[in-house]
Amino acid sequence: MTRRPRRRIVDAIMAIDELPEDLYGWWRITETSQWVNDRLDVVGPALISITGHGDRLRMHCLLARVSVRPTRSGASFTWEGAWEYDPMSGTGSVKLGKDGKLQGKLRIQDGDDSTFIAEKTTEPAEPIADPPSYRDKWRRRW
Repeated sequence: MTRRPRRRIVDAIMAIDELPEDLYGWWRITETSQWVNDRLDVVGPALISITGHGDRLRMHCLLARVSVRPTRSGASFTWEGAWEYDPMSGTGSVKLGKDGKLQGKLRIQDGDDSTFIAEKTTEPAEPIADPPSYRDKWRRRW
């Protein structure tokens, strides 16, 4: 039995703990496989941030907080937020395509799932709003 040098094992573990640099940053979601693409920007430009801290997702009527963690082939994430005012959560994954675009999959817990394509962009001038509370639905004045 040959032993692997301890240094290589430690380096491999450290590499998985860090987000790949080519994924890091803000991404503009340009298309989805499941939902209507011309409505992606209803609440503002459809974006996902992948920075490892305070990440956000916005598309269609979804506003969510995202928790990203690195994987061998890219990153996976969990998200929690609201579609309009209805609480929702789910999971997803992303990897960088050969064309330099982000290829992802978004799953809604007990609901739909969709693939998406995103292009690298800059951080928005205004931060993505917090997801609304379900109680806010009834406080809104018509």
